[in-house]
Amino acid sequence: MRRLFLLAMAATAALAVSLAASAAPPNKGGGSFLNYSLGEATGTTCPGSSTCSNIAAEPAIRADGAGRFFGSSENSLGEGTEAFRSTDGGLHYTTLVSPDGVSQANDTGFAPGGGDTDLAVAPDKNAAGFYNVYVSSLSLVNVDVSTSTDGGATWSLNPVTTPETIDDREWIAADTNNKVCISYHDAPQGITVGCSTDAGLTFTQFASAIDANHAFQISENSIGNLAIDPASHTIYQTYSAITTAAETACAPQLGVSAGTCDYHGVYMAVSTDGGATFTDYPVYINPDPTVGYGHQFVNVSVDSAGNVYSVYTDDHHVYYSFSKDHGKTWSGPYLITTTSGTQIFPWSTAGDSGKVDVVYYQTPYYDGVNTPDNYPDSAAWTVGFAQNLNALTPGSAWSRQTASPTNHFGGVCESGVTCTGNRDLFDDFGVAASPTTGLASIIYSDDQFDPSGPNTSGCDTTTNNSSTCDHTAIATQTSGNGIYAVKKKR
Repeated sequence: MRRLFLLAMAATAALAVSLAASAAPPNKGGGSFLNYSLGEATGTTCPGSSTCSNIAAEPAIRADGAGRFFGSSENSLGEGTEAFRSTDGGLHYTTLVSPDGVSQANDTGFAPGGGDTDLAVAPDKNAAGFYNVYVSSLSLVNVDVSTSTDGGATWSLNPVTTPETIDDREWIAADTNNKVCISYHDAPQGITVGCSTDAGLTFTQFASAIDANHAFQISENSIGNLAIDPASHTIYQTYSAITTAAETACAPQLGVSAGTCDYHGVYMAVSTDGGATFTDYPVYINPDPTVGYGHQFVNVSVDSAGNVYSVYTDDHHVYYSFSKDHGKTWSGPYLITTTSGTQIFPWSTAGDSGKVDVVYYQTPYYDGVNTPDNYPDSAAWTVGFAQNLNALTPGSAWSRQTASPTNHFGGVCESGVTCTGNRDLFDDFGVAASPTTGLASIIYSDDQFDPSGPNTSGCDTTTNNSSTCDHTAIATQTSGNGIYAVKKKR
């Protein structure tokens, strides 16, 4: 199933919308969140400008060792990506020059990128004292990696020549001060991991993340993100899939009775040799073969002590498992979200040992019959934020709160470009935590008209809750518990 980012444009390419700064409901644990829209024009700082609007969606976010947040978001396939930076703990973000701005010269025929963006930040400083920032995006048959060695001031774009002819849904992760790896669905829908040791200039090492013992999962899997432990340099690629070779007869895509079983296994592909080879370990296999975890997307994060967290949703609730031995064995699943309503599209970030933040889109609606694709207009969606400061203890409690105003009503399509319903929230969003404050900043999609403005041409009360009003917004945690002990900036 191909999930190339194709954003429907209702009017001209100049359409943009914004969500003015507003406070979300209080954190039950004593914290709160500041919400606002990001800008699109280079140099725009938000909130505080009448040009704090954008037409981007499906964003990603990371924090560097100095506590700076970096975000990216998509303008759609072929239209390039946007990049943002915050130097004040997520209270304001400034729009950077587009990472794809030079791609017309570098990516002949498919320039610029702009599909399925992801972002990574190096754990170690480069020779100039910056943490390299990498933004990846999809260019239909190619993956573009843009590198900034100066904190986002300038970018160099490097199209990746992959061994396959078609690539899809790429992810990116960084290690040391100059290593960066990407992963993606290759043409037969296997999962390939490629690595560069020169800050993304060249990618010379490619390997399958699906090992020989799990070859039956090729073409019957849903890819998740990529993560690297900076201490052990272990690489983790997560995915969901069928669990036996016999299930190819009933799986969603290739089976003769397609859809009578689903991707009811969550797996972690682990490399201890820098990405040259991978071994796949089961995180959790649901005994009910009709349960599916391929709901954009299974997620992996690693804390500062090297513990690994797998987060996944069954299209109803969000669960997690954890590993203390570098992904070989797992405890779980344990419920993160409430026992009512619906929670989808999870993303996690891990801080100090045992401390984890998880975000997801949530609605109180659940009828036990329809998938989120077919939810009624009465289903109101918001950004959910859950935190566990003792996540390595089985059954430990999660604090949960709403981190945003309503960002969508109705159905949420989860079938990528093949969906026929509303796709305004697209396929994922993200959260990062500052290592200097411990507090989180969330980047998410929103299709709501803001009566207090500013809203740009095309987004009004008549186009509310549609792609015309779709934009990227921020929810930054301003108080409450953090997942890092407070440190000085490095």
